[in-house]
Amino acid sequence: MAAEQSRMLSQKVFIGQARLIRLGFRQGGKAGFGLRRLLVDQHGRSKGILSSYEYKSQQADRIVLVLGPPDEIATVKWIFSHFVRTRKTELEMARLLKKRGVLSDLGRPWTRESVHSVLTNENYIGNSVWNKHSARLRSHQVRNPPEQWVRVENVLEPIVDSKLFDRAQIVLKTIYRHMTNDEMLAALRALLARRGALSLAMIDVDPGCPPAQRYQWRFGTIVKAYELIGYEPSKNYRFIGVNRRLESMRLQIIRDLVGVIDRQGGVAAHDMAMDLLRINEEITVAITMGRCRVSGFGYPRWFSKADKRPLPDIFVLIRMNPGDLTIRDYLIAPAHEIAGKSELHAINGIPLDSYIFPTLDPIIRLAEREPVGGVAW
Repeated sequence: MAAEQSRMLSQKVFIGQARLIRLGFRQGGKAGFGLRRLLVDQHGRSKGILSSYEYKSQQADRIVLVLGPPDEIATVKWIFSHFVRTRKTELEMARLLKKRGVLSDLGRPWTRESVHSVLTNENYIGNSVWNKHSARLRSHQVRNPPEQWVRVENVLEPIVDSKLFDRAQIVLKTIYRHMTNDEMLAALRALLARRGALSLAMIDVDPGCPPAQRYQWRFGTIVKAYELIGYEPSKNYRFIGVNRRLESMRLQIIRDLVGVIDRQGGVAAHDMAMDLLRINEEITVAITMGRCRVSGFGYPRWFSKADKRPLPDIFVLIRMNPGDLTIRDYLIAPAHEIAGKSELHAINGIPLDSYIFPTLDPIIRLAEREPVGGVAW
């Protein structure tokens, strides 16, 4: 019954998000290079441009995409026109952008994948496309078939002409034809023969190999691709399996927490794009797993990752017992109180240990609504 309720709740959330997309509103995620997020009220009146890591504070507010600074718009137009005209690869385009001194929307140098995200983003022709990827019920993120995408046309002012965009897609298909599994593995073997070792960075900068992310999509993990070509990296990759199991546990804990909050009369949703739990459209919560590391003297310790960006209102660290099979306790603290404290021990002093709880009940109590004059607040 709990699993069925979780499934039904997930379906209701999906239907609600899809409805907002069809109305032209933005659902999570960064705006993208050359675009900005505009906050509007329930009547469509502008309330200002949101900066990075800023979000709406009222449930009735909505977010729409608008055009960004003129210099970024000019760069987007240049990327499309130069790519179609010269037929350079995405890697070559990224190197050209680096030479021009242009940074991506994340404030970092351009990469092959960041150029690809621009060239395939329909926002630049005025369309909104949602549900390209999904991760439901303990499953890893998957790429959904086009018939499951939610596409709405003409929701914002276009930056590039649709004909130019279509030509860019044709060039992409010409340059990057669909490679079979054997062809992808052959390219990986050739890179290994040339370099003598493999890493994600080596794969991403090699023009003869698809990006490392595509190997992960195709084979599940990069380690699986390594195994198929007979490559054994010197680094111990056993932690990857443990991390995947803990990530599944974390997502289930978040889903269970959303269900409990819903039954208590609150409203909670997991923003997958920002990996934040939003409660009552008022509080943001980051929930992370803390693997137990035992020192040479036998003392346990945990790394908090409390400097996660965007900085949430509340930070939750699920501390595991040695062996990382069972949960020890929960650190539930205001994010600003624990920011900068990267390592935790069994005993950390009263100021920090006062935030340790045996359950997630403090989060549930924060979400509860109290009736005031017949209305729950």
